[in-house]
Amino acid sequence: MKSILYLVLLLTPLWAAAELGAPLQQPNIEVTDTASVRRGLELYVDRCLGCHSLKHLRYRRLQRDLRLSDEEIKALFPHLERIVGTMTTAMDPEDAARWFGVAAPDLSERIRALGADWLYTYLRSFYKDETRPFGVNNWLFPDVAMPHVLWDLQGEQEAVTAQLGDTVVIQKLELVERGKLSPQEYDKALTDLVNFLAYAAEPAQLERRRIGPYVLLFLFLLALVTYRLKKAYWKDVH
Repeated sequence: MKSILYLVLLLTPLWAAAELGAPLQQPNIEVTDTASVRRGLELYVDRCLGCHSLKHLRYRRLQRDLRLSDEEIKALFPHLERIVGTMTTAMDPEDAARWFGVAAPDLSERIRALGADWLYTYLRSFYKDETRPFGVNNWLFPDVAMPHVLWDLQGEQEAVTAQLGDTVVIQKLELVERGKLSPQEYDKALTDLVNFLAYAAEPAQLERRRIGPYVLLFLFLLALVTYRLKKAYWKDVH
């Protein structure tokens, strides 16, 4: 009992700290929604690919899954002489580490490790903070090195804080200057972006979902045949 009580007391500060962070929000994503994934791809290429690679996603796989023509692929990636290779950024990791303090992560790995809810919430959680190098901070990821690359779309948010003992905590974020998109339009654009990254984290999931029902049907029929064979072989055994 003493051990259990000690463990509870030890973990209580961790639970309290977790509650002080931004609550995770759930985007309505569906990787089989090709139109949404394509819109997310366009936003990713425009705003993210300059720093963040998707080195596990091949251009040909992307073209096939999203039903893109050669002309559409080359319009999105004008630097490609041939449609080969993976989606890597031209930014040198050493340059990124020197400019931002850390090399930009591969976002397909990040969403796979932390989940779509985390990434969606993170992209909605930037707020104005003049003490930071880029003038913004993030409620979910405090003191993050990344600038808010979607600021002109979302607008500017400020943190509404409260005093909790000796600690100043954020209660919510408030939009104080509207961007090019309304809050609803921005959330939809983020949903498309996260949807694309959820697809990029595991492109094979589209094929797995397609053949999954047939595999289950085969296993069911195999189990039925196996059961009937068992009954036939063991019918004379008492």
